[in-house]
Amino acid sequence: MTTAYDALRGSALAAELSDAQCRTLAALTALRDLADGEVLVHEGRADSRLYLVLAGALGVVRGAGTPGEVPLFALVPGETAGELSFLDDSVHYASFVARGATRVLGLERAQLESLIEREPHIVYRVMRAIVRRVHQIQQRLSAQAAELSNYIYKQHGRY
Repeated sequence: MTTAYDALRGSALAAELSDAQCRTLAALTALRDLADGEVLVHEGRADSRLYLVLAGALGVVRGAGTPGEVPLFALVPGETAGELSFLDDSVHYASFVARGATRVLGLERAQLESLIEREPHIVYRVMRAIVRRVHQIQQRLSAQAAELSNYIYKQHGRY
């Protein structure tokens, strides 16, 4: 069974951490197993945790459990979820729903903040990893918007 340390060690979240720093961070995390269809985070609610998908997948869904449910995309092992709420306590724009048996590693913001005084380098490096992830998401969304615009305006004209 994968330990929190093993999961972090192989992730982008801890890529800049030494083994000792990774062990310190791992001690602050919690593993959670989800059944298929179980909601990890509900749309419209704040959650101060950052999640790392370890196994299975998390569906990112608008209107989860309603007739108008809209799947947006899926997060697979190695990807993080909840970055913006973790950073600024904003509400989630979508729910995270387990797609099959799923395992995640959660880090509470207050736990990371507890390291600011005694291990500031850990906090700094984790925050750098989160910013990189948010930047990747922004790049993906920009590329998708450009593709959609090209599809609508250049290939097919009017609708």
